[in-house]
Amino acid sequence: MACKGRREGCVLNDGLTPVLEAVRGCDVLVLATPVYFGEVASQTKGFIDRCYSFLTPDYATDSTHRTRLTPGKTFCLVVTQGHPRADCFADIFPRYAHFFDWLGFSKARLLRECGVFAPGAVARRQGALERAAALGRDLALDLGGPDWTPPRD
Repeated sequence: MACKGRREGCVLNDGLTPVLEAVRGCDVLVLATPVYFGEVASQTKGFIDRCYSFLTPDYATDSTHRTRLTPGKTFCLVVTQGHPRADCFADIFPRYAHFFDWLGFSKARLLRECGVFAPGAVARRQGALERAAALGRDLALDLGGPDWTPPRD
């Protein structure tokens, strides 16, 4: 709970420290994870847990000032899972979108591919790369507004 005292951020100083600082300045946060045993990967969960430091000390009782981050950010979760049924593990995205909403991420997007188990399966999946590209374009348009055009190669 040291991040809820005098410190304005996570008190741990390790390899994740610069990543957490980058989150402070980002407009869009994209997390990508496979589903392992019905949950995000442990590394992803560890990052999410460290985002607790962005919550204000009174986040539980003051819903108007929960976050230390600038509001209006976009949270995007990219998920792959080996299980082919979309109803399995569908609770992951809404759960984490809820928490990131507390942190000031007012928009949330999901890109999910089910039934991709073997290496390279996503690239072979009909439409998967096109869906990813479309999401990237949508995120860029959200940032740049309706007049934004992609840079030329």
